[in-house]
Amino acid sequence: MNIIVCIKVVPDEQDIVINATGELSFERARPAISTYDLNAVEAGAQLVEAHGGTLTALSVGGPEINESKLKKNILSRGPGRLFMIADDSLKDGDTHQTARALKNGIDKIGDYDLILCGEGSADLYAQQVGAQLGQLLGLPSINSVGKIAVKDGTVVVERTLEDEVETLEIPLPAVISVTSDINLPRIAGMKQILEAGKKPSTVWSAGDVGLTALNPTITVLETKAPKQVDRRQEIVEGDSDEAIQAFMGMISEVIRER
Repeated sequence: MNIIVCIKVVPDEQDIVINATGELSFERARPAISTYDLNAVEAGAQLVEAHGGTLTALSVGGPEINESKLKKNILSRGPGRLFMIADDSLKDGDTHQTARALKNGIDKIGDYDLILCGEGSADLYAQQVGAQLGQLLGLPSINSVGKIAVKDGTVVVERTLEDEVETLEIPLPAVISVTSDINLPRIAGMKQILEAGKKPSTVWSAGDVGLTALNPTITVLETKAPKQVDRRQEIVEGDSDEAIQAFMGMISEVIRER
């Protein structure tokens, strides 16, 4: 089974700084794998280990994703090779632009049975790229998948909905978006990190994969952290009528303040 896992690169949350004005500063934030995509990488690695085949990682974004430490981090988690489409025109792209870029990259890679995505990205969390990618490729696309099993040229997946667990059998090739509950992503050891440095990685520009007219459709005016609100901590002891009335009075006061 040949699997392509799509990865979004985002600023490392631990390095994001909030300025005095509330604006977010990404200057010190190194590029990192989106948290939700770690589950997609792990799902692909487990399938290849169980059934054989290859696991290929694909990422698109601005030039900043072409970073050696990041590439080694991706390859140490199971993929045998990595492709990146790094281009100024893909920086801060919307979901459709991202899906288009991934589609062109997948077409250039070729030879795949299954495409895996995370349920969303750690920055925008739009949950649209997997569905749009399936539509562009003309493949069945299923999201919210919490379990995958391979069966005679198909995959059997489970989706946990509000009041039921849905089991679907999908012909391959297909695009599957997995949830964060599907597995616990592995932490690479020293051996895997050293081996990652020997694995091939290829970086393309937008033109290399035939992408044109990728004009930005969204302009970010500002990005600010939400205002922090001090929590009130008032304790009412006892179960007398007076205590209950005091508790209800506190609730009424909070509601009036809002």
